Amino acid sequence: MIAEEENTPAKKPFLATTPGVVLACLAACFLWGSAFPCVKIGYELFGVDSADVPSILAFAGTRFVIAGLMVVAGVSLAARRAFVPERRDLPAIGVLSLFQTVLQYILFYVGLANCAGVTSSILEASNSFLCVLLAALVFHSERLTGRKVLGCLVGFAGVVLVNVAGESGGLSFTLTGEGMVLLSTVAAATSSNLAKRFSREHDPVLLSGWQFVIGGAVLLVAGLALGGHVAPADAANPLPALALLAYLGFISAGAYSLWSLALAANPVSRVAVFGFMNPVFGVLLSAVLLGETNVVSPMVAVAALALVSLGIVVVNRPEAAAGSARREA
Repeated sequence: MIAEEENTPAKKPFLATTPGVVLACLAACFLWGSAFPCVKIGYELFGVDSADVPSILAFAGTRFVIAGLMVVAGVSLAARRAFVPERRDLPAIGVLSLFQTVLQYILFYVGLANCAGVTSSILEASNSFLCVLLAALVFHSERLTGRKVLGCLVGFAGVVLVNVAGESGGLSFTLTGEGMVLLSTVAAATSSNLAKRFSREHDPVLLSGWQFVIGGAVLLVAGLALGGHVAPADAANPLPALALLAYLGFISAGAYSLWSLALAANPVSRVAVFGFMNPVFGVLLSAVLLGETNVVSPMVAVAALALVSLGIVVVNRPEAAAGSARREA
């Protein structure tokens, strides 16, 4: 009896199973996809101009402080104890907040204010490929193969297509717009690999919540110090603006916590494959909420998303499956 129990394989955690990782990642991607149009709506409700960088930073900081406090308060209530980091957690929280919140969202918020939600959502798809490349070349946690390189090239073809073949004609790429959004994906991909590495020794949800609190506070203080403001444009009826700000906080709290838990339970490439759903949800929700149906023609958007999706499928195709197919042939 004892021998049988010792030989029984340990049961996988739910997030390490296919249904678990699918549900967690799709939920996270839907939330992130809704962030593209909701941030732009937030700029309108809070009277933030695309040229007012200090107010953009203050707005972002407020959102992320709220997100972090949501995570900390929620887990504290569920566990009936204060969900606070220990001294050994602080270096990891500091490094993660630098890449995940401060660098990524300084670049992202400034860029999003200067380009269309549809375009930015598809550019964000490059995060999936950057995660794979960094995991292999920088963090050495996975092997980079010709198949993965091919998949990255196919996916980036979709990113280029949406900029070259947009209805405006010619190349649509500016450093302060699309360039900033693209650079933000580098920071995001770095943070995903860091989250995977740190999860070996730290609670991923604790890292998620407190890096938002610290990173958000940095953005908020910097924005206010530079003369920014965070206040509903309609002082007589602030509820819509405040409700949207709370939802934006929930997006970050829910999506990043789910993503961190999925990364902790799975290889980076297995989680990154679902990143293609960010632009899918982003395109659909930007069209519905912002009416951005003419920024990128439907055919170009579909073709770009098809290339992005194909690239991720190629990147994540199991080597064993490919080898088995060749042997059977």
